[in-house]
Amino acid sequence: MAPTLPSLAQRLPLAAGLLLAGLAQAQSPPAAAPPANKDWQLCQTLRHDPGLQLACFQQWAESQLHDQLPPPSVTPVPANPATGQPATQLLLLPTLNTESPDGKPIGCKNDQYSELSKFWELQRGTDCDNFGLRGYRPISLAVIASDSVNLQPSSPAVGHTAAAPLAYKRSENKIQLSIRTKLAKGLLKDGANDDDDHDSLWFGYTQQSYWQLFNAGLSRPFRTTDHEPELIYIYPHQIPLAGGWNYRLSGLGLVHQSNGQSLPLSRSWNRVYLMGAAEKTLSQDSSLRLQGRVWHRLREKIAEDDNPGIQNYVGRAELSGSWQISKAHTVGITVRHSLRSEARGSTRLDWMMAPTSSPNYTGLRYHIQLFSGYGDSLVDYNRKRTVLSLGLSLVDW
Repeated sequence: MAPTLPSLAQRLPLAAGLLLAGLAQAQSPPAAAPPANKDWQLCQTLRHDPGLQLACFQQWAESQLHDQLPPPSVTPVPANPATGQPATQLLLLPTLNTESPDGKPIGCKNDQYSELSKFWELQRGTDCDNFGLRGYRPISLAVIASDSVNLQPSSPAVGHTAAAPLAYKRSENKIQLSIRTKLAKGLLKDGANDDDDHDSLWFGYTQQSYWQLFNAGLSRPFRTTDHEPELIYIYPHQIPLAGGWNYRLSGLGLVHQSNGQSLPLSRSWNRVYLMGAAEKTLSQDSSLRLQGRVWHRLREKIAEDDNPGIQNYVGRAELSGSWQISKAHTVGITVRHSLRSEARGSTRLDWMMAPTSSPNYTGLRYHIQLFSGYGDSLVDYNRKRTVLSLGLSLVDW
C-alpha cells in the first residue's frame, strides 16, 4: 500500500534537509544508486550508509510530492560582471496556504457573514471551534473625569458603610478586561451546511477597575474592582422583520457580580436574564444592531445581602443599539431602567474610531464614552454619577 502523504508542516523540515544534502553531494563523488523500491520503510533499513539513506528518502519524497504540490519556480540571477560566471538559479518554494485545512476562511473572521453571526458564531460557517479565547466587551484603558467620587461608600445593610471618608480624586483611570470562550455547540440545533444555524454555550468574564493613578497622597490605590463571570446559552434564529431587520438570536444567561471586598465595602449579587438581538445590514461595512436584556435578581438571605434593592438603582432591563457607520467608526447607546414608577437606571454613549493610519483594522479603537446614572461600579450602585472616559479599546482579536 502507498504510504500516507505527510502534512505540509511535516514536509518542510524534510525538504530543507534534502536541499542542503543535495548541495553537499554536488561537491562530493556520487553515491551508489539507491534501491529501486522508494518505500520510506526500505529507506529506514539503510542506516549503515547515511548518504545512501538520505538519497533514498530524497527520491521517495520527490515521488510523493510530484503530483501534490505546484512545481517550484526558478528565478535567474544576472551573471556576475566581475567574474563572468553563469547566473545562479534560486529555488522558490510554493506559496503556503494560510487558510484552514479544509480551504475555508477562519469562520469568526469571515466577512461574508453578518456581525452578530460572527460575534456569536451563529452559523456553521462562522464557527471558530470550542475553547478558543474571544473578545467579549471592549478591553479598555481610559482616563476619566467625573462630577463626583464616593468618598465614603454606604449600603442600607448593617455594617456596610465605610468607617471614614478617603480623599479620592475625581480624575482616575478605568481598566476593563473582558474575554469569553465557547464551551459547546450544536446542542439543540445544527446542520452540515455553512449557512445552517448552530446553538452554543459560552462562558464570559469581565473585570473593571477604577485606579487612582493621579492620587499620590493615597499611594495610587485601586479604588474598586468588579468581577463578573457569566454563563450564556445562545439559540440562533433567522426571522425576517419589518424594515429589513432580521431577528438573529435568543439567549439565557446566569451572572454573578462581586467586588471581592471584605466588610464594610463588600458588594455582590446574582441574576438570571433573557436576551434577544436583531440586526439590519446597510452595506458591506455598515449595519445596525439592537439587543435587549431583562433580568431577575436571585434572592439572598437578608443577613447575606450586601446591597438591598440594587435592582431599583442599577435596573431590571437594558436596551442597547449600535450603528457601525463603517469599518472605522461605530456609535452606540445603552439604556438601563428599573421598570418601576421611581425611574432609575443609566444611560451610556459610546463612540469608537479606528486609527487613521489603519482604518481597515477593526480591532483597535480610540474610545470616547459618556455615562450618567447608577451602577458604573458596584460600590457606587446607589449613587448617581456622570463619567467621561477617553482611551483605547480592543474590540476584536
